[in-house]
Amino acid sequence: MRDLNSVSSARSMCALIGAASLGLCWIGSVSDARAQAATQLEEISVAGERVGSGRAGQGVGLLRDLPPPYAGGQIARGGSLGVLGTKDVLNTPFSTVNFTQQIIQDQQARTAADTLVNDASVRLTTASNGFSDEFVIRGFPVQAQDVGLNGLYGLVSSNRVAAQYIERIELLKGPGAFMYGIPPGGSVGGSINIVTKRALDLPFVQVTPQFIGAGNFGVHLDASTRAGENKEWGIRFNGLGRTGEATINDGNLQTGLGALSLDYQGERLRWALDAISQNDDTRNFRPQINFLSDIPFIPRPPNARSNWFPGTELRQRDNTIASFLEYDLTDWLTVYGGIGYRAGSNRQTFPDSRVFGISNGVDQFGNFRLINAFYDSYSSTVSGNAGAKARFDTGFVNHAMNLVFTGFSREDGYAYVANTPDESVPSNIYRPSPLPAVNGARIAPQRYADTTLTSVALADTMSVLDDTVLLTAGVRYQVVDQTGYDPSTQARTSGYNADATSPLAGIVVKPWKNVSLYANYAEGLTAGTVVGAGYSNAGAILAPFKSDQQEVGVKIDWGTVTTTAALFQISRPDLVQTAANALAYNGEQRNRGLELSAYGALLPSLRGFASATFLNPELTKPIDPLQRGNLAAGVPDLTVSAGLEWDTPWVPGLAVNGRVLYTSGSYLTSANTVRFPDWTRFDLGFRYASLVAGRPAVFRFNVENVADNRYWLTTGTFVTVAAPRTFVVSASFTF
Repeated sequence: MRDLNSVSSARSMCALIGAASLGLCWIGSVSDARAQAATQLEEISVAGERVGSGRAGQGVGLLRDLPPPYAGGQIARGGSLGVLGTKDVLNTPFSTVNFTQQIIQDQQARTAADTLVNDASVRLTTASNGFSDEFVIRGFPVQAQDVGLNGLYGLVSSNRVAAQYIERIELLKGPGAFMYGIPPGGSVGGSINIVTKRALDLPFVQVTPQFIGAGNFGVHLDASTRAGENKEWGIRFNGLGRTGEATINDGNLQTGLGALSLDYQGERLRWALDAISQNDDTRNFRPQINFLSDIPFIPRPPNARSNWFPGTELRQRDNTIASFLEYDLTDWLTVYGGIGYRAGSNRQTFPDSRVFGISNGVDQFGNFRLINAFYDSYSSTVSGNAGAKARFDTGFVNHAMNLVFTGFSREDGYAYVANTPDESVPSNIYRPSPLPAVNGARIAPQRYADTTLTSVALADTMSVLDDTVLLTAGVRYQVVDQTGYDPSTQARTSGYNADATSPLAGIVVKPWKNVSLYANYAEGLTAGTVVGAGYSNAGAILAPFKSDQQEVGVKIDWGTVTTTAALFQISRPDLVQTAANALAYNGEQRNRGLELSAYGALLPSLRGFASATFLNPELTKPIDPLQRGNLAAGVPDLTVSAGLEWDTPWVPGLAVNGRVLYTSGSYLTSANTVRFPDWTRFDLGFRYASLVAGRPAVFRFNVENVADNRYWLTTGTFVTVAAPRTFVVSASFTF
């Protein structure tokens, strides 16, 4: 990539692509575009994210310029950490990865999950066209509802986050309760924060038609402009329409998405508003199923394009509005706040292999009893924060202090109407039976849980000796208030009110400017799980619990490549499904692991990333003493992710890329008697940037799961089959 100032003044700059990560800006005065691409065009980088705009009064933060991309452009130099503010990776006493818009778009991600698996510590328990995106980070589950939006929980879709409105994906590995407040779904393995797109200084309209799988066609529109004497007012809109069969036979995935962003960037005042509407209608969504816990071996996966629950239907609706404000009271003191509201609903058929009194799942030959139901649900959430951050000195010590209050309130409701066990039918995952009609009348969902999470936190990062030593200390007081209700009668069935004070400590020592040695200790209070339909204790609220993490690591910036290594330990109660089909705690699960990673530009024309996670997910205090020291169900002990992209020298504008994902086997149950096989997935693709009718255009072609491997995605006894070989083709035209 070349700096703009180095380009000869004899050449004129073409219209800039508004989202730089979508491609290249071409320069030249020759009228024939093909001749330009072959002989006279030069490639330059374009500031396609909101980095380095240089407007007065701006620093780096949620409503300001983002940390710039690192060499290669796929991962940023830093990101936000909630109460700890926005930090460079080398100044952060935690393991973080900040994926840029460039890698999201060049890999043609449809949701945030498609990008997050680039890190070996992240794996999915569901595949595309499923009910939702569910993650495992450092061996612990992270639900879709625990994905944050600009630092606030509960405001994105509880099923999946569409990639079209994402500017950055910020991944924090390890408990994030101190940084962002209590996660509503109880995640401790890590936290995911979505940074939404904002208007850029250069106006543009970009149209991207896309084709997926066996016949799913869609069009993405991205438009941006700024107005005002200093371009202080901005507006950006992202829209997506998509329909057709994607990766499941006789299925249909229909999506309508609109995301509007407004913002004001003044000298002292910054404001933004996000309005997002996401509507998905799916016929034949990718199912999950439960294996019997005592099977002697794992059945082989069926055809990944098949559906062992043929005829399922799923309608999902999510609407969000959120506003954020920052004001610089002085050059050293800023006050800020954010508040948002989300309303979501799901309407679905809910077939199940768990039939009370008859069967509790699939046997080793794929046989099970099939019962059908309607399972409709809703949730409404209000989430917000308010705080003040200051920078000041006390003698030779520099302080970055933050005081913040967070609040979260959500009402959940559902309606579950199922056939009786006598109305169940025999079926098989390889030869599925048609879904039996649900005999009961569909009813409107009613409230079954209220959850209120509040906290106040104070954190201070102290630096000395020109930032060669940084010490972070903080404390968060957290309160969990949960109430469960009978959806039929609205009678109160359960409730908890708990509080805890959680400390945080972290240190970074930089013996050289490019080397960081760090350590951290973090605690968090996690809200108890509200047990949903399908379990014998549905409606119960499990007790809140504490978790803790210890971590040490080293990060080295070699100039164009950064390498990291981290040793960590996380402990929390083990959540299991009992023989009586109840959801319950089973002592403690302690995950100890080693993470290794590298990312950046190996050569000017070669960029990439690689990471590996070695994990020991040990059961330290199980109810069954014979299982002490066993490995937790569904948690692999080795995962690897790696990818490369190469700009070919013989065709200007052409880049080829590849990615490999490896996951070792894991156990079906905590008894450690039956183990899932390991799996490897290969992806390949290319990207070509050129001019079409004098306008920038980028063509992309990706093949995911090139070998069409069949394998299980699992959290233990619950499994789904991975997506089959999938073709993704798109063309982006910028005006």
